[in-house]
Amino acid sequence: MDFTFDSEQNDLREAVRGLLERAYPDSETRRKVAANDPGFDEKTWARLAEMGLLGLPFAEEHGGMGAGPIEVALVAEEIGRVIAPEPFIEAVVLAGGLIAAVGTEEQKSELLAAIAEGACVPAFAHAEIGTRWSASASAVTATQAGDGWTLSGVKEPVPTGARADVLVVSAALADGGTGLFVVQGDAAGLTRTGYRTHDGTRAANVRFDGTPATPLGAGEDRTAAIERALAEARIAYSHEAIGAMDTALRTTAEYLKTRKQFGVTLNRFQALTFRAADMYVSLELARSAALWASMVVDAGGDVVSAADRARLQTSRAGRHIGEEAIQLHGGIGVTAEYSVGHYTSRLTAIDHLLGDGDFAAARLARTVADRATVDPMGAPYAPGGGIG
Repeated sequence: MDFTFDSEQNDLREAVRGLLERAYPDSETRRKVAANDPGFDEKTWARLAEMGLLGLPFAEEHGGMGAGPIEVALVAEEIGRVIAPEPFIEAVVLAGGLIAAVGTEEQKSELLAAIAEGACVPAFAHAEIGTRWSASASAVTATQAGDGWTLSGVKEPVPTGARADVLVVSAALADGGTGLFVVQGDAAGLTRTGYRTHDGTRAANVRFDGTPATPLGAGEDRTAAIERALAEARIAYSHEAIGAMDTALRTTAEYLKTRKQFGVTLNRFQALTFRAADMYVSLELARSAALWASMVVDAGGDVVSAADRARLQTSRAGRHIGEEAIQLHGGIGVTAEYSVGHYTSRLTAIDHLLGDGDFAAARLARTVADRATVDPMGAPYAPGGGIG
């Protein structure tokens, strides 16, 4: 398999990296931005739109760029490299992905174009209190009255839920299954209570009380579409985690080269060097798994299984690299003023978004007996010209 990027993909990566490094030149800048609502920089969000990144995976006829999952992965990794708090995956990959997958042509033209332009920040309201990463909904119910629909119930946590202009909401249907609905941010009966999470991003408790809603698409059971969208988002989050782990490792390696103890730099101690080498191995294993998963999406393979494999590998790697980064920095590693603690916090948050490593391992274990052989490279690929 060809794991190299072509020239256009490399150019995209460098352009995104340049933009985000200017926006977040150090962890202190990121900390200041995240400290104030809405938890990200609206100007940086507008610049992402100007570069076409917010419409990257959408079809050109809907105002997008028509790019594939590899390009999305590159953007997600660069976001993770500086742990930029902009909700790219939440808005573009997850909420926008669902609109692109099941929305009507009118909804796609209206909503996706607005997302691509940066004029609309959507959020997917799906998680429910007391549930663990299911593709179905039960706490929020949809009721049809004539030609209209209303929603009742509570969703929490909803990432970027307080800031979102539009909510894509999953709700239990009267005849069974889970439907998807669009709710405007100023709809009657909608109450949103936002709060800051431990990694500096934002989530919200979203309450619906007879709130008017419009079916996304035909208003039928969309459980399968939700499952796939969640899987694609897990893969994108894996790439964000790769970027964060890469920076945590580089920061730690540089610290070992400069920090002195007993008159010599820490990298002269063989045990510490071996621990840093183990961090590198974890990073590269996770990078390979995440990139392979994106190639599966591009090739039309088993996206859900690929996402679980990538999530399991990045979950283990993220915990290992985050903990070692803090340990190898000593006491300074746990302080709020130093960067590795923030990276570890974000890696922990990513691990628990949409299903952690244990969740992925359990799902993969249930299907072991269904596989005659283990074929980790079973997805087809495009020969020559790089990935995708």
